[in-house]
This record gives sequence, C-alpha cells and structure tokens, in this order.
Amino acid sequence: MYHKFCRVLSILGFLLATGIAANSHAQTPAQAPAPDRAARVAKLLPDIDKMYTELAAKEHLPGLVYGVVLDGKLVHSRALGLADVERKLPATNSTEFRIASMSKSFVAMAALKLRDDGKLRLDDPVSGYLPELRGVKLPTTDSPALTIRHLMTMTAGLPEDNPWGDRQMAISNAQIEQLVGAGLSFSNAPGQTFEYSNLGYILLGKVVSKASGMRFQDYVTREILQPLGMHNTRWEYTQAKPGKLALGYRWDRDHWEAEPILPDGDGAAMGGLITTADDFARYIAFHLDAWPARSDADRGPLRRASVREMHLPQAFAGMSAKATTTDGKTPNPRVSFYSYGLIVLRDSQDVVTVGHGGGLPGFGSQYYFSPHHGVGVFAFTNLRYGPVYGRTGRALAMLVEGADLGPGPIDVSPILATRYQQVAQLVQSWDEQLGSTITAENFFMDRSREDWIRHAREKLEPIGKITSVGPISAENSLRGSFALIGERGKVDVKFTLTPEQEPKVQEIGLTPVKQ
Repeated sequence: MYHKFCRVLSILGFLLATGIAANSHAQTPAQAPAPDRAARVAKLLPDIDKMYTELAAKEHLPGLVYGVVLDGKLVHSRALGLADVERKLPATNSTEFRIASMSKSFVAMAALKLRDDGKLRLDDPVSGYLPELRGVKLPTTDSPALTIRHLMTMTAGLPEDNPWGDRQMAISNAQIEQLVGAGLSFSNAPGQTFEYSNLGYILLGKVVSKASGMRFQDYVTREILQPLGMHNTRWEYTQAKPGKLALGYRWDRDHWEAEPILPDGDGAAMGGLITTADDFARYIAFHLDAWPARSDADRGPLRRASVREMHLPQAFAGMSAKATTTDGKTPNPRVSFYSYGLIVLRDSQDVVTVGHGGGLPGFGSQYYFSPHHGVGVFAFTNLRYGPVYGRTGRALAMLVEGADLGPGPIDVSPILATRYQQVAQLVQSWDEQLGSTITAENFFMDRSREDWIRHAREKLEPIGKITSVGPISAENSLRGSFALIGERGKVDVKFTLTPEQEPKVQEIGLTPVKQ
C-alpha cells in the first residue's frame, strides 16, 4: 500500500528535489518555544497556502485538507474543495479521510506498547504468535527466523507488494491463514534489506491481536486513539459521522469518478485508518512532545523513550545524493531509513525528518515532522493516490529553513556548568592543583602540563588580554563549548567529560575564531 520501493523514495517528494536545512545539529533537542517562533511561521503560511492551492487546481484534487503543527498546537489549517462531489459537501477540518499507509505507525506503536507492557519482544519469532507461519519455507537454509522486528522495519524479505496490497484490506483472518499456510514467496532472506511490504504489516496486525487478546483495531483505539483524544478517528467507514466522510475519487479525463469504498477487515493494519485534521494534529503533537528526553511525568499512552525509538533509523532505505535545499541550488544530500512504521531522513546538515505517506484507490496523504525543531505538516486528499507527497515535504522544509525554528539550546547539566567555570580558569592559569582536581587520568598523559601551557599560550596570546568569558553552549550533558574573549579576538574552547560517576575533563580543544 502506498508505493513500490523505488516509488517509496520518489514519492517522498523533497527527498529528490528539496531539502530541509538548518544551521545547527539535529541532535540538539528544542527547549520551550521562543515567543516569536509562531510569528516567523505565520510569515511563511501564505506561500504554503499558495503552493497547496495551486496543487489542488493542477492535480484536480476533489478535496484537500492540510495543516501545520507547531510546539504541540495546530497553528494553521485549511480545507479546499469537496469531500463529497455528488452532494457538494465541502471538505473541512472535521472531514474524515482515509489515510492509507499512514496507519502503519499506529500499529507499530501498538506493538511497542505491548513490548513495554511485557506482552511481546520485538525479536520474538513471528511463528510463536502465528502458527500458520511455522510451515513457511524461508528462502535460504541460513535465513534467520522471521521476527516481529523484521515485520515492523520491512526487512522480512517479503517482496514489494503494490498495488496488490491495496486490495487486501478487507481480507479475513481465515483468508490470511490460508494465504500464509499455502506458502510465501520471498525476494530476500529476512533481515537482509528493506523492501516495502504491506503483507508484513498485515501479519504485524495479527501479532498485535494475538498478544493483546483483541482485534488490533480495538487495541489501537483503546490504547492509543482514545488516550490521545482522537475521538473522530476510526477504522470502519460506516461509523463515520453523517456528512463527514470524504469519498474517494479518480480523475477520468474531464471529471471525477467515484472509487468503491474499501471496507475495514483483518488486513487493515497496512492502511485502513480514517481520521480528521484536528485529530491527526494531536498525533503529530504527541510525537513532537517526546523530545527532549527529560524527567517529568510520562503521560503516555506510549512511553516517551519508545516514541523516540520510533524516530531512530532501523533499516537503510535509500540515499539522495543530488538533493538540494528549497532554493534548488544548495546541495543537501540525505539518507533515508525505515523505522517502526515511519520513514526517517537525515540530511547533510544533520536535520532529522520523520513521517510517512499513504495512497489508496481514492486517497492520498502525507505527514512529515521534525522532532528536533518542534514542527510538522500533514495533508489529506480524496483523489486516487493524490500527489500531496512532494508538497508536504517542501512545506516542512520551508518552515524549518525559512522560519529558523532551531533546534534550540540544550539545558546545561549541573556538572557541565561546574566544569565550564573550572575549564575557563584552567586554560588561562594552568593551576596545578586545579588541573589535578578536574582532569581525568588521561589528560596530562596525552599532553604534559608544560606542553599544555605552551599550546595555550600559542592560541591565546594573539587575542591579547582576556576580557570576558562567553556563555556555555551544551552539545549534550557531558560536552560543551564557550568562548574566551580577548582585546583582539576570541578563542573557542570545547571540552568533553568522562563517563565516571564524577565526570572529569578528558579533552580540551582551543580554536581561534577568524574575525
């Protein structure tokens, strides 16, 4: 469901054409939002509106709903066109769109919640949950056992299965058991490489059902959707609120033709979820709220650590060496991975982007968010495989680049703050007692105290008398940098602490700053 492997990379849109650039490292998590972040985003919204309006006209989209989530809030959304062409019902924020393969991360999240609750392990063989797999012959005699993790990361060795997978949503458990029991064909040995597999997620849905003791749809609804307040998100289209269901269409020469509505079934884990803009904004906000790691109450429904785990690369999916930033000129190559129901991208400027797309007969959808910048964009349309993919990636790139959204500074840990003051004193005085107190055993073995004095003098004398010490910037809890500011310039000081119970200074770097 959604695309072939080659289409996985091309439909990502900005993977091939645009980039997300920033002037700081992606691993730096954002702090509390600065008050002008929303204002900077607001200045770019007219350009985003124009882009989507032009897309809707060019691609004959019957209806289109899109939105921007910033710092946990839906700060902008628009609805264009019709949810129901025949009845001329307009699309709105409360229109219920089927989001196809964007459903996959909900099922993966359910598996992680079951893992956290001790109901399964990701490296368990799938055959322990699905007996029909016990007789399946793997492609080689040295193939590892097919695991839950393989299903979640699309490394099960199953072949790319579009558009066949698009038609399997209504399949029953009995039919799945018959299909699997008759034997499966593999394109690769499990664990070898990424290949997009809807069947893999159908099997994952069955694992969630078996481990939870209920239909995976009910488990996702009870354990994820309801706690997040996603009360207008559902699996069965017949349960949609009156007048709220977006009907799917295809464009046939000069008019829209209605697509048959695909019913819910035991194969729906690969793409059956139906949601609204307002509800889905809550889901993106939940993902963004997992960053940064912190010690305050963990409200769930999934542990923040497990949500962050979903944003980590799991299986290499591809690379775009010729990608650029949104100006179309600045090179910005990036690499893509498949994680747990999510695509994870990292570009040459260390910006991380997470999301997924979806496509079915009658629908196209996409969402991307940057967890370290606190922003996300989503779009739903009711056109067959509606091409919102590239525009949604570009919209996020425009916000990250143009609104300068961060990432923000990391909180300075108490030990880093203490060592900062001590290092600032040490590199100017090389006091023997101070050096003995704060440095690790390797420090003066790697370079003698006398050599450090000569090295520091060489770096500091050109800037003259030190007049002030700049504030510390934390890279993480045990690494930071600051500037020594002199009469004629400044020197950057970077230091790293050890992993001991009482962290000590293991390394110092002195770098003159060019004026």
